[in-house]
Amino acid sequence: MTPFTFDNSYARDLPGFYTDFAGDPAPNPHILRFNTALATDLGLDPATLNTPQGAHYLTGSQTPNGAHPLAMAYAGHQFGGFSPRLGDGRALLLGEIIAPNGQRYDLHLKGSGRTPFSRGGDGKAVLGPVLREYLMGEAMAALSVPTTRALAATTTGAKVLRETGMEPGAVLARIASSHLRVGTFQYFAARGEPHNVERLLAYATTRHDPGADALTFLRNTITRQAQLVAKWMGVGFIHGVMNTDNTSISGETIDYGPCAFLDHYDPATVFSSIDRQGRYAYANQPGILRWNLARLAETLLPLLSPDEATAIALATAEIDAFVPVFEAAWTDMMRAKLGLHAAQPGDMDLATDFLTAMQGQGADFTNSFRALADVLRGDDAALAAQFTDPSVARAWQAQWQARLATDPDTPADQMGRAAEMDLANPLYIPRNHSVENALTAATAGDMAPFDALMDVLADPFTKRAGLGAYAQPAPDSFTNFRTFCGT
Repeated sequence: MTPFTFDNSYARDLPGFYTDFAGDPAPNPHILRFNTALATDLGLDPATLNTPQGAHYLTGSQTPNGAHPLAMAYAGHQFGGFSPRLGDGRALLLGEIIAPNGQRYDLHLKGSGRTPFSRGGDGKAVLGPVLREYLMGEAMAALSVPTTRALAATTTGAKVLRETGMEPGAVLARIASSHLRVGTFQYFAARGEPHNVERLLAYATTRHDPGADALTFLRNTITRQAQLVAKWMGVGFIHGVMNTDNTSISGETIDYGPCAFLDHYDPATVFSSIDRQGRYAYANQPGILRWNLARLAETLLPLLSPDEATAIALATAEIDAFVPVFEAAWTDMMRAKLGLHAAQPGDMDLATDFLTAMQGQGADFTNSFRALADVLRGDDAALAAQFTDPSVARAWQAQWQARLATDPDTPADQMGRAAEMDLANPLYIPRNHSVENALTAATAGDMAPFDALMDVLADPFTKRAGLGAYAQPAPDSFTNFRTFCGT
């Protein structure tokens, strides 16, 4: 019996927006890791799906009853250059699932083989990047950052040629609220097909913004994405490839290719090997998001008003509003990290001053914020220890404590406030060296480090005995770390 009940609205409502396409046969598929908790939330039966037959479904080797596998069409600006035809070059949308809560989710297979959009690629994925996306998605979910998530990582039994040699092939089964992207709208706008942009808008609003017109949809997408990237900034996450085809309409993090997390704070940090100009550096992410959203606004101009000048004015106003929307989301996030209850006008400057103090001091981003709660508990040594010059930390600490003194409940409930801050400042993040060590071991056949790291990241805010190494920055020997696009 098939473990799925599909309702494939994208295939049904948007013919011409995709190419029907099934996955390549996998010679010996095996489910390496299966997300039982997520499957249960989706109303799937793990006992039926996490099986040898399920492995065929989750690699695209066989099509389950009710599925409508397809490769989605989209375009995108990649590092600022426009590609009018991208699409699912190594992936397919297997179908849509209606969860018990009534929410619709895409089941997407990444690495399932060549499609008409492959542009010369082999359409395959290899184990290391598949497990990276599995781990990163689950870590972000535990950090309360909106994200796509992995249902399964399944090996295919085939070897795939990459620059370093032959590597084990794998497929990621990914769950998302949808795979609609800014680039999806760009695809039809670039083709001069405003009627198809209108069809896509109708579908997108039905799915994400019921009843919204084009202007409201644009405004809501701006808000969702602004809130998402503010959360990225709050945990030190660097996406690494913020192309418009990787900017989702749903406001979920999508495509974890060259992503990484900050250790010591430096706003210019870049890990991606192909981001040679630093376009997608940590501090550039809000500005790049605004740029991406402006590209979305351009595709909607004919739907905003029949008068071009009016449409441009409406779109420009929404894009200009991005800055205050983002700053509000970022400042609210920072207030939680700093333990501030009531909003005051100088809070954004206070948070910015802390980042400025950390810069050039070798201060670990995650551990510096986590140490603030210890100050409220009467111990400021951990914060001072993050800085090459502890007097820099103490100078900012005096500003912060003066601000706290004006906040409600201060100083009466310092311990309660510290506990709240622990829930806003993670102790355990996917440290780049830990992730690389786990993936290297997994590719060699040892899944124990991967499983141990997954267990730690499932509860990132709670200090647990014996896990101190997972909270430490990379050792000095871990230098010049680079991440790579693609699977």
